[in-house]
Amino acid sequence: MGKRWLAAARLAPDARGGMNAGSPHRIELRLRELAQLFNSLDPSPFIERDLDADAEEFILGWSREVHMGHELKLVVHLATPPPADRAATVESAVRHYFAQRAEMKQREFRLLMRRGRTSLVVGVVFLALCFVLGELALKLVGGTFGGLASTSMTIVGWVAMWRPLEIYLYDWWPVREERLNLERLARMGVTLKVPPV
Repeated sequence: MGKRWLAAARLAPDARGGMNAGSPHRIELRLRELAQLFNSLDPSPFIERDLDADAEEFILGWSREVHMGHELKLVVHLATPPPADRAATVESAVRHYFAQRAEMKQREFRLLMRRGRTSLVVGVVFLALCFVLGELALKLVGGTFGGLASTSMTIVGWVAMWRPLEIYLYDWWPVREERLNLERLARMGVTLKVPPV
């Protein structure tokens, strides 16, 4: 699709001409025709069609710049008027696409949490085994070598806990944040602006 748009994301002005915090942030696209918004190779019915990859990345990129407490609105400026049936269903098509993406992200989140639970169980069992082996090394070998073996087993055991800790401390929240953003996009209003005939 290439770089075919000029855009801005901003708060819509309220009736007094100021900035109303309750108004949705606008993400604006300027396209030649409505077809550029969707994947031209997707044979699905219009309402179920995927967005064009560049269009999706553009919308996602702007939406990530807007605080999650604000709703969004997509304003598409078209150089040519779209077919009436497409114009009437474009909002439903865009919302449907992002709702599907949100469901996929929710499944990814559940899979990550399941993997975290499995990793945690394996890690805790392995850590306990390392403690037991470390104690055995101290009793059976003793001295410097026994202490070294015990310390080594303790370190190995804690290293095995790295993956579950990474999941529960760092990996889950970006996936959740992306899902919430996709759900917000699935609620987003879509307005088409066409030049006067």
